Amino acid sequence: MPDTTPPEPPRAAGGGPLSYAVFQLARTHRGHAAAMLRAMNLHPGQELLLMQLYDRDGRTQAELLERVGLDHSTVSKSLRRMQEAGLLTREPAPHDRRVMVVHLTEAGRALREPITDMWRTLEEISVRDLTPEQIETFTACAYVIEESVRRHAR
Repeated sequence: MPDTTPPEPPRAAGGGPLSYAVFQLARTHRGHAAAMLRAMNLHPGQELLLMQLYDRDGRTQAELLERVGLDHSTVSKSLRRMQEAGLLTREPAPHDRRVMVVHLTEAGRALREPITDMWRTLEEISVRDLTPEQIETFTACAYVIEESVRRHAR
């Protein structure tokens, strides 16, 4: 079992130990995920867009934006890069030329298994020192914290 003594946060973060721990966790987790994604020539967040298209190909750009919770410019830039990389196509919807519909290409579909494997590996790394009960509790708490922050941002 690893040492679970939390590192001493900077004094300025002393009034927010949970927030500091969340920040450290998110930064470390994202960094490891980014390294795994680089091996597939993807940038962080692009796999989230692909996963939405695996669930239902032909989503509109607005639907993708809403489902992944990223800002418009980030999604637009990611989709453009992914289109240039040959992972997807974007075309105007027949009912409204202003609406862009996004479809996977064969190259995009070919990443489904590697992305699924990457998320499974990341999960195994993340939870290897936790009990099933700790995983369940942490996951529930994480979603409560996320909703609390979202409500405050509104």
